[in-house]
Amino acid sequence: MGSIPDPGELTELTPPSFDEFQRQTSLMTSCTLLWKELSDHFTSLEQNLLKKSAALRNKIQTLDSETKASLDILKKREVTIDGSVEITMEQLEDRTDAVLNSLSRQKEEEWNNPDGEVDDGEALLMILKNFCSKMEARSFWKFVATKKKEIDDMRSLIPVALSECVDPAKFVLEAISEVFPVDKRREKNNNDLGWACVLVLESLIPVVVDPVIGKSRLLVTPTVKEKAKEIAETWKASLEERGGIENVKTPDVHTFLQHLVTFGIVKEEDVDLYRKLVVSSAWRKQMPKLAVSLGLGDKMPDMIKELISRGQQLDAVHFTYEVGLVNKFLPVPLLKAFLKDARKAAASILEDPNNAGRAAQLAARKEQSALRSVIKCIEEYKLEAEFPPENLKKRLEQLEKAKVEKKKPAAVPANKRTRASNGGPMPPAKAGRSTNAYVSSFPAPPTFVRSPSHSQYPAGVSPYQSPPYQSPSYQSPPTLYGTRSPQAHPYAYSPEAAPPPLAGSYPGAPMNYPAYGGYGSGLAPAYQQAYYHR
Repeated sequence: MGSIPDPGELTELTPPSFDEFQRQTSLMTSCTLLWKELSDHFTSLEQNLLKKSAALRNKIQTLDSETKASLDILKKREVTIDGSVEITMEQLEDRTDAVLNSLSRQKEEEWNNPDGEVDDGEALLMILKNFCSKMEARSFWKFVATKKKEIDDMRSLIPVALSECVDPAKFVLEAISEVFPVDKRREKNNNDLGWACVLVLESLIPVVVDPVIGKSRLLVTPTVKEKAKEIAETWKASLEERGGIENVKTPDVHTFLQHLVTFGIVKEEDVDLYRKLVVSSAWRKQMPKLAVSLGLGDKMPDMIKELISRGQQLDAVHFTYEVGLVNKFLPVPLLKAFLKDARKAAASILEDPNNAGRAAQLAARKEQSALRSVIKCIEEYKLEAEFPPENLKKRLEQLEKAKVEKKKPAAVPANKRTRASNGGPMPPAKAGRSTNAYVSSFPAPPTFVRSPSHSQYPAGVSPYQSPPYQSPSYQSPPTLYGTRSPQAHPYAYSPEAAPPPLAGSYPGAPMNYPAYGGYGSGLAPAYQQAYYHR
């Protein structure tokens, strides 16, 4: 066995080699890099965890705040139920005595006005309240349908009257059920009652909103709300029978959309349908507000662009002001483009051969309507500084003046007989007294000339006279005026030599003469002509 070296004994140390040193150096470098990489990795993981932890903490805080807010709202709604009921009961008690005291007066009004012809606003309100307090929905509807001329008064009176109902929402559904969602009338007589439906539905909103928290809660029972949903689905199902959205009448569309808003039954899945309906009836004044209430605020820019592309720039202006997109869609250029399109449309009407008789009238009416709409829009949105309406008003006055001048009758003397400038004969004395002021310039046909009767004429007066300037081949018609008959034939030409037609062609009626007979088509004009002489 080998001997074990003594630890205390000095032994000769082997000197390290350069290769070993390089190996160790490389190993240390690798370890350092590996450590740095691991350190960076764990640092990144720590930072990610901190970020996720902070995001989760923020979400928890947001959820806690939302939960607290929801609980507060629920608590408030729960508390306000008693308050709302108490307010309603107080209103009911306050009105009970007034209703009872007015029953006799209401009956007298009904007897005195069986057809509902009342002019007094207070009497009108009492009749409406009588229907509502008795929940007589059909009678209420028939009465409202006859008051289109008093629609402004009815707009303020119906909400007051509906507050007398036990269940206003149910009362309104029963009232409009005769014409919505399907018109059940046997005799429609082309009488559209969409205006009455919209009026009643709009009047219901201030009645059913919660008196404490407002529109966020509607005082509509679940049963009535389900009934309103069924009505909406029935109307949507009838779209195909009506020929699609393009063929539905605007009053029906307006009633449907107002029905959705009034009862709070808007569906997110039907937003595209609502958008199409709003665009198809965008010219209605209430459509911008309805679009916002239907949740179409995010789609407004696309809807405005579509209206502009369809030539409805004026409607686009109303939508831009409703949603605050005036800076994106400038109103003045839109109004000018609308007027330009209206002038083009008027010019195309003048050039249309199918409207030759009424072309000038239709073109003027088209331009007048556009001018009035633009002037009203300028005044409504205070755009006078950017788009002065003076020139538009002058143009409108010119068109109206021209319209009035065309309606004036021709200046035909009624009783005064005038002699031609060259001393020719006078026209018949009673020509201007005829029921038709436009006396024909041609003699009566021979088939209508009766044989002369000696008993019709005084002695010494010949029934026929032949003026010296008359053609030999022509005999004047019988004189029917006795001794007051003209002494000479008033016409300067014979029926064989009719006067030539007037030169030139007029697009409409000539100045100071309305279009009459065959004028403008190559025939002789029917108004009184001057007397020509050979």
